[in-house]
Amino acid sequence: MDKLKNWIASTPYTHYTLTVASADASFRKYYRLREAQKSVIVMDSSLELESLSSFLDVTRRLLDAGVKAPRILEQNEELGYLILEDFGERQLLDVLEASNFKRHYSNAIDEIVKMQDASTLGLPLYNKAFLHFEMDLMQEWYLEKKLKLTLLQSQKEIIIKSLDSISEVVLSQPQGLFVHRDYHSRNIMLTQKDEIGVIDYQDAMSGAITYDLVSLLKDCYIAFTREDIEKLALIFRDKKCPEVSDAIFLKWFDFMGLQRHIKVLGVFSRLYLRDGKDGYLKDIPLVLKYTLETASRYEETQALAKLLKELSR
Repeated sequence: MDKLKNWIASTPYTHYTLTVASADASFRKYYRLREAQKSVIVMDSSLELESLSSFLDVTRRLLDAGVKAPRILEQNEELGYLILEDFGERQLLDVLEASNFKRHYSNAIDEIVKMQDASTLGLPLYNKAFLHFEMDLMQEWYLEKKLKLTLLQSQKEIIIKSLDSISEVVLSQPQGLFVHRDYHSRNIMLTQKDEIGVIDYQDAMSGAITYDLVSLLKDCYIAFTREDIEKLALIFRDKKCPEVSDAIFLKWFDFMGLQRHIKVLGVFSRLYLRDGKDGYLKDIPLVLKYTLETASRYEETQALAKLLKELSR
């Protein structure tokens, strides 16, 4: 902390008051600097220096595409410190409710459309190997380590076959688009003018057209009815690929959701077991619910739904 304070003293914000803003699932830390009605955010990436250059790179891509990402006001890449524009303290999750979620989600969908105009040159590819690397976290960290199960070979084969079907559908949809990878209600800020502010995008990749849409609409921290979510998903379809039928687009959307939620079952379990972060345990039931409901809808994944339901009892 002394090193951080010494660096702040070398910036124009030396007289601002420092308070903790938030932490995230990584080892980055965030602070708020205030002076009267002014405030900025300090990002401390000193324990994750390798992520800083990516953050700077992706920020430039998003700003160039007209996305409301935070402007970088001061930086020290060697120490891992940034001072950023402050979007305020209101996460989208704080305000979402039955009376307003359609309006907020519609605005957030418009921001995805902008994000998908961002350059993907040189970004890592969401290819089949990476899709499976992520989904494999479910078996290792959720089933085998969290639930302490020893899977039969027949059960492993069901998982393998199902995950192959999922990646096949994911890769059948338009690829090569900018993917935030964590575009949900905790990483979307609402400014004082109710503008969408996008944060926590340093792990961006090049991938499928529905990834950020499913992160938003099938949020791991809040859920709305299937009927409403489908309508919102098709609003995005109308903007990006109106020639695609409802059935095909919703299958793309659902299978992308399966890939993401299967991964998240593993990630949330790993955050608890490996990193000692138990705050994500309460979110596993919703992620599992999404997975079971969606997998049950399609012939290719019904065996997986049945298996996960039995194993998760």
